Amino acid sequence: MTAPCDLGGRGVLVTRPAAQAEPLCQLLTAAGGHAIRFPTIAIAPIATPETAALLAEAWNVLYFVSPNAAEQALAQVSDGSWAQVKWVAAVGRGTARVLTAAGRAPNLVPNDRYESEALLAMPELADMRGQRVLIVRGVGGRALFADTLTARGATVQFAEVYRRVQPEVDAAPLLARWANEVAVVMATSDEVLLNLVTMLGVAGKAQLLQTPLVVIAERTAGLARRLGFTTVKVAARAEDAAIVQAVCELF
Repeated sequence: MTAPCDLGGRGVLVTRPAAQAEPLCQLLTAAGGHAIRFPTIAIAPIATPETAALLAEAWNVLYFVSPNAAEQALAQVSDGSWAQVKWVAAVGRGTARVLTAAGRAPNLVPNDRYESEALLAMPELADMRGQRVLIVRGVGGRALFADTLTARGATVQFAEVYRRVQPEVDAAPLLARWANEVAVVMATSDEVLLNLVTMLGVAGKAQLLQTPLVVIAERTAGLARRLGFTTVKVAARAEDAAIVQAVCELF
């Protein structure tokens, strides 16, 4: 892939979970940037007999809300083909890649913005009367997809296969070099952003809010502005190349 620009060594704070940060860091490096890894979420698996039983049932739609959801679900089943499922749905390409690599390419993936709203706009999900839907996710999360499909006539259940936790780290070393190294911050969810604010604390708040921020959803942009960020850029899509492009456009 051709780098979208030359970031000239500018530092980009990558806040994704450690296991998912490397592809984005590689793209930033290819674009001449300096990827600064600072995970604000860690993934703790949840495996119960009840969840395993849900994953083994027959469903009309099996919806994975993130790569984490797909990875943790696959770790709990002996056969990831989900032969009893009519449609496997993925929120975006990253989730789709995990499922495809496991041998079950999803049937439904949004082509534009990768979020529940885009999936809900697909014609296959317009009439859900009598349909059984399993949403595979972490503990908690947005209710939009479930509420909308329930209103359209579906019976919806959840399989919560992981818990998001805030890492325990000392942010002081990062803050000490912030002014010289961090040119851009990225946050791929509301929780990532809120954890970052908490982890940097009062000592880092002023520097953080003055640093340009790249997000992947308008709702996160709205949250960022309410928190006091002065420069917020929304990537065109929730994928790594689009995030790098958004960073480039800031300069």
